[in-house]
Amino acid sequence: MGKRRKARELVLQILYALEISGEEIEVVLADVLDRQKPPPDVAEFASLLATRTVEHLREIDEIISQKVKRWELSRIAVVDRNLLRLAICELFHFPDIPQKVSINEAIELAKTYSTKESGRFINGILDSVAGLHGK
Repeated sequence: MGKRRKARELVLQILYALEISGEEIEVVLADVLDRQKPPPDVAEFASLLATRTVEHLREIDEIISQKVKRWELSRIAVVDRNLLRLAICELFHFPDIPQKVSINEAIELAKTYSTKESGRFINGILDSVAGLHGK
């Protein structure tokens, strides 16, 4: 498994834990990294992506809400919602990462951690979002 894939898995865990626990990002980030003990470069990217996602959460959630017509954000499965969040953060706030990579990584994580249908759902939303923000 690639280093960035591992980092994205950690970010998914962090975002999930944030949503469930209500703790501050610093607490959850430290807890997950302490338990998982990733290599320094993985921890660095995971920390940056998690922190940036939380910093832009309101903007990211608004983008998701615009794309999921007739659905409330809260009705999207927690894993899918957080995969969308981290991928959209990459699309808008990590210009060094190709859009295709961000989208494919989110789809692969959805296939692993969510339902069979989640990959298609994530792909559809992210393709639509990527059209808003061409790189």
